[in-house]
Amino acid sequence: MDNQEFLKSFPESFWMASTNATDYPSLDQDISVDIAIIGGGITGISCAYSLKDEGFKIAILEADHIAQGASGHTTAKVTSQHGLIYNKTKLQLGEELAKQYAEANEHAIQRIKSIIDTHHIDCDYKTESAFIYTQQDNYVQKIYNEIATASDLGIKASFVDNIPFPIDIKAAVRFDDQGQFHPRKYLLALAKEITNSNCTIYEKTRIVGIDESNKYTLTTERGNKITADKVIIASHYPFYNKQAMYFARLYCERSYALAVKAKEKYPGGMYLSAEDPKRSLRLINSPNGDLIMVGGETHKTGQSKDTFKHYEAIMNFANGIFTVEDIPYKWSAQDCITVDDIPYVGKYIANSPNLYVATGFRKWGMTNSMAAAIIIKDLIVVGKSPWQDVYNPSRKTIIASAKNFVVENFNVAEELLGGKLSPLPEDIFLEPDEGKLVKINDERIGVYRDEHCKLHKVNTTCTHMGCELNWNSAERTWDCPCHGSRFSHKGDIVEGPAVKPLSFDNNVNTIGKLLNEDF
Repeated sequence: MDNQEFLKSFPESFWMASTNATDYPSLDQDISVDIAIIGGGITGISCAYSLKDEGFKIAILEADHIAQGASGHTTAKVTSQHGLIYNKTKLQLGEELAKQYAEANEHAIQRIKSIIDTHHIDCDYKTESAFIYTQQDNYVQKIYNEIATASDLGIKASFVDNIPFPIDIKAAVRFDDQGQFHPRKYLLALAKEITNSNCTIYEKTRIVGIDESNKYTLTTERGNKITADKVIIASHYPFYNKQAMYFARLYCERSYALAVKAKEKYPGGMYLSAEDPKRSLRLINSPNGDLIMVGGETHKTGQSKDTFKHYEAIMNFANGIFTVEDIPYKWSAQDCITVDDIPYVGKYIANSPNLYVATGFRKWGMTNSMAAAIIIKDLIVVGKSPWQDVYNPSRKTIIASAKNFVVENFNVAEELLGGKLSPLPEDIFLEPDEGKLVKINDERIGVYRDEHCKLHKVNTTCTHMGCELNWNSAERTWDCPCHGSRFSHKGDIVEGPAVKPLSFDNNVNTIGKLLNEDF
């Protein structure tokens, strides 16, 4: 396959391709449980696992299939090294909260390894060192500061001046005793463990509403009701907007990955560049021989005009440091990011004692999800957690990031207004496998011609909060530049927070006539 054919091919995650699909039942009746967990990714499954021995009746409610969203498209680094986070957190939030974050994520590594050992889970877990390197002079002091702060917080951090690749670096920080694994092998095994107890998993069960009273009543898109004493929202991006306004405190980014087969033997370790554009490296154990994950490139969801160029940039980077023989897999991922880079984990709002949330893990969901599961379990069972303050969704220290709050929300307003007013072409000629926004009779319409030349059209107003969607050519999706909802070319939900699919446009006959063909 040449480069252009590869770039145009449909994305496929190695984690998804190398594991079997799940087939848990859909909810088709009303039920009552002690704890309802919305979301069947690594956070929801980890929460259920942490609570399974506490005597609660638990239901996991997954809109699609478990462990195939962010959890099936991650880099799967089990590490407390989350970029240059510790010195920044110490300066913004203080040493005590920085220490809580360090302890939570270091403990999460140990907890994940303990679960794997206890249940003999074959998930390619391997202890590795993690490195952040820089090629720029202005990051060298930041590397030194990170080493000093991380060491003070109890992390095994050290300085190195080279890495085993043909990359001329200025400095790097090394964290020892970190890990990596196959996320779906781990999660599918964990799902079996929890369903052997008092937890039931329901797939294809999207929650579209929450009613608060003495108990919580969740409503599915089919109209079934779930009554629960406690609710945990673990749906990556919270779909529930009441009071807390998470849509104003989170934004979404996309990043990209290739799994390449190289002539060179991978030297070990996990690597990440400090500066942009981000570059990430780790080994993947494949049945057909070792693969190297090469990742990076970051942009806000729905705000890249040519998403193919991100795969191309990573491919060029890979070719610059390896003799690439094949690229069997490529995929992209979506991350939710808070305004101060620390996740929101705990009570949904300060006065909601039985409604919990876990979101905003940035690109570090493996350890943060386990930390979230432990925190929420402690809040439910004990009433407090030693790490609750740094993760508190209502934390007062968020004011330190007021500038980011203003910038991100100005960007949302800009996209909302710009999307409504931007000029659109009236020429709707499309090649096979091409999508385009067009204007017909003063209405915005999203049109995609598939590889069989069949046309698909949708109303491109996001069903979450009314932003106008943009076409993502690499993924063949309609993406929201405001809050990160994504829809297939047919209008089905790919990622929330939207809970309703896109409607079909009514201009079928008009478009058909203009194209001189049937729709």
